Amino acid sequence: MYFPYFRGKQFELLAIRESAEILSESGFSPIIEPVKEALGGLDKTLTEICRANGKAVVVVNPLYGDHSNNGKNISDLLTDSYLDKPGVAAGILLREGMTPEDAIAIFETHISHNPLFIHAGFTDARALASHLNSRLPQTRHAFFEAHCGKLYRRHFEGCFRILIRDGFRKRKNADHPPLEEFSDLHVTFRDEGMNGFGDFLTVGDDFSEGGGPAYAVAIHLTFIDPDKDDAMFVYHFVSTSRDTPTDPAGKFGQALDKLISKYAGGRSHLYATSAVLEFQDLHSKGHFPGLGVVKKLSMKHHIETLARFL
Repeated sequence: MYFPYFRGKQFELLAIRESAEILSESGFSPIIEPVKEALGGLDKTLTEICRANGKAVVVVNPLYGDHSNNGKNISDLLTDSYLDKPGVAAGILLREGMTPEDAIAIFETHISHNPLFIHAGFTDARALASHLNSRLPQTRHAFFEAHCGKLYRRHFEGCFRILIRDGFRKRKNADHPPLEEFSDLHVTFRDEGMNGFGDFLTVGDDFSEGGGPAYAVAIHLTFIDPDKDDAMFVYHFVSTSRDTPTDPAGKFGQALDKLISKYAGGRSHLYATSAVLEFQDLHSKGHFPGLGVVKKLSMKHHIETLARFL
């Protein structure tokens, strides 16, 4: 039902591993686009997913990162270690410039890995559907909403279909408003004719190799508002200090103070997830765990929030 889309950096993979049980119990299937050359973290993550009897999709031809020109090592990992694990599927990223023949070639290579086509800039939907011919109804498709309108998606009616929406608006931390709408797709995906939905969690679709200096620190936490037809919103708890790139620990403390104050008010609609409890523990200890951990906790909270709602 829910297919969160991750790019396989260290803390994204940690978020998946630490959420493996919840993902499995909820029937959620993370999509992972590996962006780092070393695949040890991905292997550990898939092992944990399998241990929890969960499911995952691994993109075998990433657009970003160290495997963007050659995904052979990813394919080899799936073939050597996960061919007998039905929960691990291959994701085929259909992007701008690819031909239907390119797509079919990858599909044939990974036919035993229950492939999922991920439409992310590819333009020739009609030709791909025609090439698949009688196999089309048995194929699975995920659509990046920003690249795939209704006319495009119509070529794959009758297939298993997922719509992936980027609900996170990327901007400088200092420019985030305190609150904004995230998505209603968890409520409306069936109205869109979809079998499931996805998003890019509280990271967004924009990819960067590394972050710059933290002029401001922000903690992003999503919640579902029962007073707004169960639409999802996101709090941006941003540090008060935002003029220099110094003292990230102090800035984290400022952002965390805002989070704790909002949660303690009793009207935040934030679920008491394991991540929220950990933020409370960090606040009581006055401890700064590093910005990567903050990002990981934000993603874990998002997963847990949807698991509780659905």
